[in-house]
Amino acid sequence: MPLALLALIISAFGIGTTEFVTMGLTPQLTAEFGVSVPAVGLLVSAYAFGVTVGAPVLTALGARLPRKTMLLGLMTLYLAGNVLSALAPTYGVLMTGRIVASLTHGAFFGIGAVVAAELVAPDRKARAIALMFTGVTLANVLGAPAGAFIGQQLGWRAAFWAIVAIGVIAFAGLAALVPARPRPANAGLRKEIAAFARPQVWLALGMTAIGYAPVFAVYTYIEPISTRVAGFDGGAVPFVMVLFGVGLVAGNLFGGRLADRALMPAIYGTLGGITVVSLAFWFTAHSRVALVVTVALFGFIGFASVPPLQTRMLNAADGAPALASAANIGAFNLGNALGPFLSGLAIDADLGYTSPSWIGGALGATGLAIAVLAGTLARAARRAGRPVPATPRTDRTVEPSRAGEPYDSGHDRARFPAG
Repeated sequence: MPLALLALIISAFGIGTTEFVTMGLTPQLTAEFGVSVPAVGLLVSAYAFGVTVGAPVLTALGARLPRKTMLLGLMTLYLAGNVLSALAPTYGVLMTGRIVASLTHGAFFGIGAVVAAELVAPDRKARAIALMFTGVTLANVLGAPAGAFIGQQLGWRAAFWAIVAIGVIAFAGLAALVPARPRPANAGLRKEIAAFARPQVWLALGMTAIGYAPVFAVYTYIEPISTRVAGFDGGAVPFVMVLFGVGLVAGNLFGGRLADRALMPAIYGTLGGITVVSLAFWFTAHSRVALVVTVALFGFIGFASVPPLQTRMLNAADGAPALASAANIGAFNLGNALGPFLSGLAIDADLGYTSPSWIGGALGATGLAIAVLAGTLARAARRAGRPVPATPRTDRTVEPSRAGEPYDSGHDRARFPAG
């Protein structure tokens, strides 16, 4: 593994922890600022909004900057937002700090995915992206719970200072380990925007936003499903959630390897799996053992889709991937908002706490249909001799890049022609 990937993993861990940390600090924040529990919940919603807005805007503003410079600039903004949060004298200032930190999220992961893919041989691109996203999965399993523990023991401000410390380490790692490469001579905002004229880019966005939406359509309501349907005691819910997080970690790494072997089949398989497991909750939610198994499997198959979907976007936007990659991160967050919203409507309509299962199944099937359409159109274009998204061939042996050095894609272009 190139050492630069380690810096990206640490950065992803810090950013992922920032996103979820306030969930475990609700009692401290309500007591500190005299606000309601829903008001603390808005700190999460505002973060998601900032991710969606910041991803395309900041990526576009930095279109002409070298990618390492962009990553360091985004990490600086991340640090500023978390320092502001740690020092916040009022709820409004804390909200501002959250939004400032969130602006970096989508742009960092979008550009970071491009950098990760450039560090390795073409046939290991998805695995490199998966390694970077391991930081996010570990933030769910370790980062957010650790933040809650620190907040309980030392106060909520200490949790944010711990996040700042992670950010400082990440910044130092990025500065020392990520190779400094000049921006391509023909790079610029106009070329990045031009990539959105390609139908395959929009299909990639669609399969991400709709195909991934079932994960949070169901998981958002795992507490009432566990307690009111399966009959778990409330104290058991955190352990159920940990199993979901363990599934995320394993699924992410599996998805990266699967995508490097056969990208579109990996997308078909993972989106199909998300659909099936979403529907399975309708049956398994009534059994404690079956529910636990389904939750772990859902985490696994849900995050196994992330490396293939992100890699597909990089291929679809080949030659101008940064803005499209960041937009795809925004698409994941759009799915994270869409799924719970639709499931909430179903629950409010008195369809029961297992109704998110059918919402997730319908969304997953729609995302899978979009993926099949994209694959069909790509094959038709290939047969007609028209350009299609570049897909690295894996039938020849390649030499991995040395640790910390980018893979020289130009040197081996003859061995890995487009298509």
